[in-house]
Amino acid sequence: MGLNFNEYAKDGNTFLKDYTKEMNLGTDTDKAGRILSAILHALRDIIPPEESLQLTAQLPMFLKAVYVNGWNLRKEKPKIKHMAEFIDLVRQHDGPAAVNDFEYSDEVAEQYIDTTFIYLRKYISLGEMEDIRDGLPKDLKSMIYSNLMF
Repeated sequence: MGLNFNEYAKDGNTFLKDYTKEMNLGTDTDKAGRILSAILHALRDIIPPEESLQLTAQLPMFLKAVYVNGWNLRKEKPKIKHMAEFIDLVRQHDGPAAVNDFEYSDEVAEQYIDTTFIYLRKYISLGEMEDIRDGLPKDLKSMIYSNLMF
């Protein structure tokens, strides 16, 4: 099997343009990319590595690259039990850009998180989404549960 990096790049750019539109961010693909990366990295931080591997097995190559970028399995998992804590973790992963990307608003951040999980259902099976949801703390289950049917 040959690697076709040009095809991965094309698919990634198409995904990012569509995701940006879905997020109502106009043409700001840089902002959309930062938000997507921050959400995926926050999710990666709170689910078990085995679940992350099952998730990445379903992602196209360009999303696998985003998901695993900077991953450190030895890093201690944060104790995240509530949506506000998860949003804070997402903002931490976004770094200094979080101030602008999430507009100082938990509602905006939660909407971006919801939209992202809905959008990722194009790639992730219902069973895998349920497995991820089942491993989340009670107050975070709705992050995925409300989006399973899409």
